[in-house]
Amino acid sequence: MNLIIDIGNSSSKVAIFKGKEIVKYKTFDKITLPNILPFTNDFDISASIISSVIEIDNRIQAVISYFNSLILTHNTALPILSNYKTPKTLGKDRLAAIVGANNKFLNRDILVIDAGSCITFDYFTNGNYSGGRISPGIQMRYDALHTFTAKLPQINFSNKHFMIGNDTNSSIIAGVQQGVLDEVDEGITTFIKENPESIVIVCGGSHKFFEKHLKNSIFADPLIVLKGLNIILEFNAKK
Repeated sequence: MNLIIDIGNSSSKVAIFKGKEIVKYKTFDKITLPNILPFTNDFDISASIISSVIEIDNRIQAVISYFNSLILTHNTALPILSNYKTPKTLGKDRLAAIVGANNKFLNRDILVIDAGSCITFDYFTNGNYSGGRISPGIQMRYDALHTFTAKLPQINFSNKHFMIGNDTNSSIIAGVQQGVLDEVDEGITTFIKENPESIVIVCGGSHKFFEKHLKNSIFADPLIVLKGLNIILEFNAKK
């Protein structure tokens, strides 16, 4: 059994894999050894990998030491080619998502959109990871409007959605949420036009919002990063 841990900015996803199948999954607010041990009690963990977009502190290090985890870094061997010029600064979750998507859709051009704290676009074309985009996520846009203006209220992301607002709150919701939909739809349309027969995958905490409201056809797979990490772990075990 493989223990897979994806540590994000706001939460962390943990899964146990048997082969390529997820047999247990949970989201944690924080990764600590006392949290993880009960999650793994009923399983014989033979290998583990950790991807983190935050600094690895003592609590995370305790998990790494206990499970002898592989830490995904820019030096970790990957089953794909990458043209990224600064691999050391590339978000490891972005790379893992591309690995998972490529494994699921072999020999296809792929765009992975991760809708989390930030919204990232990652492109896999002609058999290579070629880079992507990073922009503020939905909640970050709401926070910025409140923080950097004198009177606009704090709005939190919800299921409400407006094309046009008729008061300040609904106008902010329309501006943020419809604005981000227009941005993402345009990015998808351009990619598909330039790469016919390509695949678009959306993951991340806000994936349901995009799955519901985007005009373009997409595949929603919120666990694609975990699947990619499992593939990377298996790939390194064979080296």
